[in-house]
Amino acid sequence: MIDSIRIVGARGRVGSAVSARLAERGVQLDEDGPELVLLCVPDRAIAEVAQGITPGAWVAHVSGATPLSALDPHERRFGIHPLQSFTKSRGPEQLDGSWAAVTAETDEARTVGYWLAEILGLRPFELADASRAAYHAGAAVASNYLVTLRAAAGSLLAAAGAPPEALDPLIRGVMDNGFELTGPIARGDWETVERHLAVIRDQRPELEDLYLVLAEATAAIAGQELPSSSLLLGSGGAR
Repeated sequence: MIDSIRIVGARGRVGSAVSARLAERGVQLDEDGPELVLLCVPDRAIAEVAQGITPGAWVAHVSGATPLSALDPHERRFGIHPLQSFTKSRGPEQLDGSWAAVTAETDEARTVGYWLAEILGLRPFELADASRAAYHAGAAVASNYLVTLRAAAGSLLAAAGAPPEALDPLIRGVMDNGFELTGPIARGDWETVERHLAVIRDQRPELEDLYLVLAEATAAIAGQELPSSSLLLGSGGAR
């Protein structure tokens, strides 16, 4: 469908993986007169870069949060957001099997967006421009906050004299098991939860509020209700 693509930001984390995959698939990477210009640049730079492109070719960005209006004045435009975390230490295999949000204003743009996703090895789904904030918030919770949780959990293992990296197979196991909820809250084992809180307050007090918020959210998923014990009330009173 598209024979030539120009990647703006080809040396970045997303751009390098995309460029390598397109080269694998025989798509010409062309700086002059491409049919599609794909912006793999930081969100804050999208509008400025788009304004510097001569209208005519398709123009798209790979941002999950940025609306299509950032691609003004281009009318032949769409967004394609690979729902994946990228690193420059790996190659195009990072794209394999990941989902991709495609945002388009016309049937033709949607067709081109789906084509690009499939060429890249992605699984496309349609995302309305107005729904970007909720979508991207979910993506941030799943990826960015997982890093935060790993750091918090690793801190507790370190306090116990255990290696934080021992958590990594556990995290992968939870994913492999389809995110099935296990553990003390799922069992209603509040004595264990209170022991958690006691040691957190003693050794890692900065994690108390985070633990309590997550305990409440986990109890809701499990259909449990936190008991009104002195420890579970938290330092700020009843929650």
